[in-house]
Amino acid sequence: MTATAITVLIVIAALPGAAMALHRRLGNREWIDPASSVVSLLLAAVAALCAWSGTAPTTHAVSVIGSLAATTAAVTAGGAIVRSVLIAGGVTRAPAPSAPPAGRPDEPESGPLRGGRVIGYLERLAVVGTLLLGWPEGLAIILAVKSLARFPELRAPHASEQFIMGTFASVLWACGMAGVGHLLAV
Repeated sequence: MTATAITVLIVIAALPGAAMALHRRLGNREWIDPASSVVSLLLAAVAALCAWSGTAPTTHAVSVIGSLAATTAAVTAGGAIVRSVLIAGGVTRAPAPSAPPAGRPDEPESGPLRGGRVIGYLERLAVVGTLLLGWPEGLAIILAVKSLARFPELRAPHASEQFIMGTFASVLWACGMAGVGHLLAV
């Protein structure tokens, strides 16, 4: 069952690539991210059940591979989970402008919460890392640093709701994947 759980985690980690390929092939379809999220959540439940029911003694190599698979699944698949939660919460992507902005092309976006995707990757990596290393107190530090860094941007309209929903979805997904990784390591 341990091998099944690790295989399922690898499939979860690969789902964002498949969703991206669907986006490119079918165009920007709004149903792809929620569908990918539902599949990820179902597969995460399967991985957790397989890891929990694993009866064979875990070797060090299996623990490392399981932890790496859980970390990769947390980092890569978390973006679709966050986007689905934001869509469910009424936060949608801003429509793309028909003409490029008048500013310099190398200027960063001026919208609220710029860099959210990359920050989300780093956040989920840090959350899974602290939990798998047995330091749950690190969650408080991660969330405090993120909140302090984002504080000036949270005054923009709808930015605080986007921040709270995105952070909760991202952290909860990462905690779930860390739990599966922990089950594989024990």
